[in-house]
Amino acid sequence: MDLDRALTISAAGMRAQSARLRVVAENIANRESTGTTPGAEAYRRKTVTFGNRLDRALGTETVRVSRVGRDRSEMPTRFDPSHPAADANGYVSLPNVDSMVETMDMREAQRSYNANLAVLDITRGMLSRAIESLR
Repeated sequence: MDLDRALTISAAGMRAQSARLRVVAENIANRESTGTTPGAEAYRRKTVTFGNRLDRALGTETVRVSRVGRDRSEMPTRFDPSHPAADANGYVSLPNVDSMVETMDMREAQRSYNANLAVLDITRGMLSRAIESLR
């Protein structure tokens, strides 16, 4: 039934965006996390990659998180020779987390989650009306 397919696709989208929101929250929470030993690397921003998965029972593809990776961009540094993670030259490796980028990712994930929730609600209403009309 097509309504079952719509429910499954929406639920998969909500799960994927929920996982993305968790990763964004972790990035924001660690935007100030530096190393604790001399020369240690700071927190490295995590990224989410989506992929399709075939749901054989419904014969349709759904979205899923295929990988949570690490952003390999350069880590910024700050001169702070008194910091416990300062290297021999007095520089501390800082996280490569940009609050503005994380905020935009969070908003996009929220909107996608809400769109899937709206589809889920509409589909559920259609199923309820179909059951009522059969009575």
